[in-house]
Amino acid sequence: MNDYLLYLANETKGYWWNDSANFADLVEAVTHGAVGVTTNPVLVNETINKCADEWKPILASIPRDLSGSEKAIEIIKAVTIKVAGMFEPIYKATNGEGGYVCAQVNPGKSSDRKAMLEMARTMSSWAPNVAVKLPVTAAGLDVLEDCIAEGITITGTVSFTYAQAMAIGDRCEKGRARAAKAGVKPGRCFAVIMVGRIDDYLRDCIKDSGLNIAEEDIIQAGTAIIKRAYRDFAKNGYTAILMPAGLRGAYQVEALAGANMAMSINPKIQVKLPSIKAPYVEHIEEEVDPAVIERLSACPEFIKAYEPDGLKPEQFFSYGCVQKTLAQFVENWGQIEKYPLK
Repeated sequence: MNDYLLYLANETKGYWWNDSANFADLVEAVTHGAVGVTTNPVLVNETINKCADEWKPILASIPRDLSGSEKAIEIIKAVTIKVAGMFEPIYKATNGEGGYVCAQVNPGKSSDRKAMLEMARTMSSWAPNVAVKLPVTAAGLDVLEDCIAEGITITGTVSFTYAQAMAIGDRCEKGRARAAKAGVKPGRCFAVIMVGRIDDYLRDCIKDSGLNIAEEDIIQAGTAIIKRAYRDFAKNGYTAILMPAGLRGAYQVEALAGANMAMSINPKIQVKLPSIKAPYVEHIEEEVDPAVIERLSACPEFIKAYEPDGLKPEQFFSYGCVQKTLAQFVENWGQIEKYPLK
């Protein structure tokens, strides 16, 4: 048994979601207290290829004459409905507090408000416990607010910065206000910060610029960003729940222990957690050393990610880490479109 996962699930204010749609991973995750599932084009593409024999009968009903985005959406629909069914008992037992499964809109449409809203409405109809993933671009934020106002649960993703997280929190509140005015139950909202991916991006920027910033500082950048956002979410009374994702090690999970967050933990990270020895301690209230922040601040891209005025919403789409991640998601969406249905 993974005692640290059980500790997170049962002894802290937070909870965790499984960052994989593989059946074996899901069964194992539930036994360790997972209450949700995060997916994206990379993870869907991975599971239908890695576990092809398991998915073959589930994908068998998809029409063979579909192509392009229509085909990809049907494959993602089949995966989402299957996994949502596995987690619906948790959704019902918690009265909609848990049991969610993510489905991400076409990453190639990250600036297309109309297309994303239509996809969000479609995906939310697949199961009552679908959390539609929208990119945190200026367009994505507009759609996020509309969806919350319509009662659609959203996960704001492709998000790496303090400014993006705070924008999610703010637009969620505006959507909730619109829902209340219309007499609609608002959708729930999860605000992703990909703490490991921003570390990876900053590492490349630091190396390219020839800056002398140590690795032990770099791996605290994402943690510093999400801890700052966590404090200010509480200060502002935001109802959106922060979701650390793209984790790279047990050290990031441990640093956030005790937070009222929904940690998205991939099985590759789950197996590293037993390295954390009991007695377990909550570290969320411990600030990253200001000296580390000062050293990281020599990198302009860290300033953009960490400071409240580092980026404006119209700059989110062009931020380097956003573009890098969207490119990967678009590539994997394209591979799903080419998946050989047999």
